[in-house]
Amino acid sequence: MTTELRRLRNYIDGEFRDAADGRTIEVVNPATGQAYATSPLSGQADVDAAMAAAAAAFPAWRDTTPAERQKVLLKIADAFEERAEELIAAESENTGKPIELTRTEEVPPMVDQIRFFAGAARLLEGRSAGEYMEGLTSIVRREPVGVCAQVAPWNYPMMMAVWKFAPALAAGNTVVLKPSDTTPASTVLIAEIIGAIVPKGVFNVVCGDRDTGRAMVEHRTPAMASITGSVRAGMQVAESASKDVKRVHLELGGKAPVVVFEDADLAKAVEDIAVAGYFNAGQDCTAATRVLVHESIHDEFVTALAKAAADTKTGQPDDADVLYGPLNNANQLKQVSGFIDRLPAHAKVEAGGHRVGDKGYFYAPTVVSGLKQDDEIIQNEVFGPVITVQSFTDEAQALEYANGVEYALASSVWTKDHARAMRMSKNLDFGCVWINTHIPLVAEMPHGGFKKSGYGKDLSAYGFEDYTRIKHVMTSIEG
Repeated sequence: MTTELRRLRNYIDGEFRDAADGRTIEVVNPATGQAYATSPLSGQADVDAAMAAAAAAFPAWRDTTPAERQKVLLKIADAFEERAEELIAAESENTGKPIELTRTEEVPPMVDQIRFFAGAARLLEGRSAGEYMEGLTSIVRREPVGVCAQVAPWNYPMMMAVWKFAPALAAGNTVVLKPSDTTPASTVLIAEIIGAIVPKGVFNVVCGDRDTGRAMVEHRTPAMASITGSVRAGMQVAESASKDVKRVHLELGGKAPVVVFEDADLAKAVEDIAVAGYFNAGQDCTAATRVLVHESIHDEFVTALAKAAADTKTGQPDDADVLYGPLNNANQLKQVSGFIDRLPAHAKVEAGGHRVGDKGYFYAPTVVSGLKQDDEIIQNEVFGPVITVQSFTDEAQALEYANGVEYALASSVWTKDHARAMRMSKNLDFGCVWINTHIPLVAEMPHGGFKKSGYGKDLSAYGFEDYTRIKHVMTSIEG
C-alpha cells in the first residue's frame, strides 16, 4: 500500500501556494529513510513573487512604531507556545530529533528569543543629538535595512528560523525565508502561525533547493542576505551579494577546540563534553568535537570519554532515553562515514565509528585518538557525532593547536586556574569562549565567529543592530 505524501507549500503575500511551475521534491524523515511529504521546488517566478510581496509590505511595516512591532512579536511568541506540540511534531519529522529533547531544549529558548527581540525593538540606542559644529544639530537615526533574504540550515530548522526572522521583523524589515530542502516542514508551519498575526507580505517562505537560495541572494530587491550554513555556501553567498553590494550576514561552520588542562575536574569535563559533542548528533557548528587534553591526563581522559560514548544512546524520536537522533540525510551519513573511513594509520577509533542499524541515518557516538594537527578530521568540520582527542604539552602548544584551523566560532577551556582561564580566553581566536562549560547560549549574548566561520552576530542587541542601518541627519538651527 502506498502512503500519500503530505503537500507542503510556499507562503507568499499572505497565502499558501505551490511552485509556479508545479515542481516538487520529496522530503525524507531521516529516522526512517522514507519520504513523508513533498515540498515546492521554487524557481525564479516564485522568488520574484515573494520579493515583490516583501517590498510592497515594507513601507508600512517600517513605519510601525517599536511598540507595535513588540506587540506583534509577543503575539508570535505566545502562538509558538500555544502550538508547541505541532511545532515539535513537525521538527521531529523534519530531523528525527528526540521529541522530549525538542520539547525541553528547543521550544523554550525559541520563545524566549522571540520575546527578547520584542523587547529589543524598543531599545535601539545611538549617540545623543548635539551640536558638533556651530549652528548645526546632528541626529543619528537607526533604520531597518529593507527586504531581507534569509536562508536557514537543516540542523536546527525551527530555531535558526527564529534567529533570522525575529531580529529582522523587530527592526522593521520584511522577510523572505528559505528553509533547507531537507527540512521545510516546521518552517511552513511557522509561516502559518506568523501569517495569522502579521500583515501580508511581511513574512514569506519560499521552499526549494540550492538554486532557489541562489536566486534569492542574487535578486536585486533584498538589501540584505543572511545565511546559516557551510563555509562553501557562505562564500558563494558573499560572492553573489557583492555584485550589487548587498549587505551580508554569515554564520558558517565551526571546529570548536575544547582545551582540558591537568587541573580540570575530569569527571565533569568528560560528562559535559560528551553531551556537548553528541547532542543533535554533533550537527552543531559549536559542538565540542575537537578535544585537546594535557598529556599528563590524556590516557585517563580518553578511557573515560570512550566509556561515556558507549553509554550514550541514539535512536528513534519517541525513545525518551536517547540523547540524539539520526544524521539529517543520506549525504551527511556518507560524509561522516567518509571521515572515519579515511582516517590515517596513526589514528585509533576508541569508540563507535560505524552506522547504527539499517533504517534511517543513525551513527554511533564516536571517539578518535592519536591524531595529528594536520589530519583531515582535525582541520575540517565533520558535523556528526565524532569527538577527536589530541594531547598537548603546555599552554603555548594548546593555543597553537586550538587556533590552528580556519574556523573560529566557539571554544572552551577547562581549568581551575583563573589566571590561565583568562589568558586562554584572551588568546583563543574564537567568537565565543566558554570556561568549564560548553554550548550554553542565551538571548542576551552574541553568537558569531571570525575567519571562515563568518561575520555578523545572531542573538543579543548586536544581532538586532545587524538588521539596521545608520543615518546621519544634520540641520541648521540658525535663524
